[in-house]
Amino acid sequence: MAGGNLTAVTEFILLGFSLRTGLRVPLFLLLLAIYLATLTGNSLIILVTTIDAALRSPMYFFLRNLSFLEIGFNLVIVPKMLQTLLVQDQVISFHGCAAQMYFFFFFGAAECCLLAAMALDRYVAICDPLRYPAVMARGPCARLAAASWLAGLPVATVQTSWIFSFPFCGPNRVDHFFCDSPPVLKLACADTSLFELEALTATVLFILFPFVLILGSYIRIIAAVVRSRSERHRAVSTCSSHLLVVSLFYSTAILTYSRPRADASPGSRKLLSLSYTVVTPVLNPIIYSLRNGEVKAAVFRALRRVGLGGQG
Repeated sequence: MAGGNLTAVTEFILLGFSLRTGLRVPLFLLLLAIYLATLTGNSLIILVTTIDAALRSPMYFFLRNLSFLEIGFNLVIVPKMLQTLLVQDQVISFHGCAAQMYFFFFFGAAECCLLAAMALDRYVAICDPLRYPAVMARGPCARLAAASWLAGLPVATVQTSWIFSFPFCGPNRVDHFFCDSPPVLKLACADTSLFELEALTATVLFILFPFVLILGSYIRIIAAVVRSRSERHRAVSTCSSHLLVVSLFYSTAILTYSRPRADASPGSRKLLSLSYTVVTPVLNPIIYSLRNGEVKAAVFRALRRVGLGGQG
């Protein structure tokens, strides 16, 4: 009992999307197709950047880590969303909700830091090319990637454990398609103002601060390109894919988490969340493949190897 005659919540109900019955199956099929495309595309990026000798540079090392993060993002969010749409099983246990939120925070914070590491790689490659082999050697790159992954641990641990230490005494209906912090926090039967301050601090550290680093890197890159026109094509070709991914991810993440208990309607929050949990992960391999000749060539080489192997 949470006090009086209020019963402690042991499970939550994910309300998901407010849809007419006839729209559930088409949306399920669309999201399933996107989910499979995300797993396939990012797995292909991981495969070709691992086996192809031409893709052994730091840029592709970070890209491989990004693909692992995107797969993790999807595995945390999409299967439950598909289950809710297909069989209308909207129930998620208390501990299941906590686990989903934990790994969502973990992968999200790690991706913010990894995108900043990728911007640093492009900055050194274009603005200080003579020192690039030393600065972005295998050891420093591995440490940057490890730091990005480990950055997700404190924010996920602190945020999730704090949220689920609050009493939940009903209602238990989460107005979202996954256990995100703002809609779950609304159900807490306690004063959450101190947590909201901490969450705003975490947003600054793990979303806004990496974004400022990325912005600063590209300001320096643009300045270097303007000074040296011979580097313009190279800069555009190696940075445009990363800029597109950063724009897609950060624009929606900042709008969603700049205010923990945002006044935005649940519908707009769900659409924003769909962008960085479903749309961005499927677009990343497409963006890096279509806008990068080296990746396209590596994919074709890998497909030819598979074809030749099948013929043999």
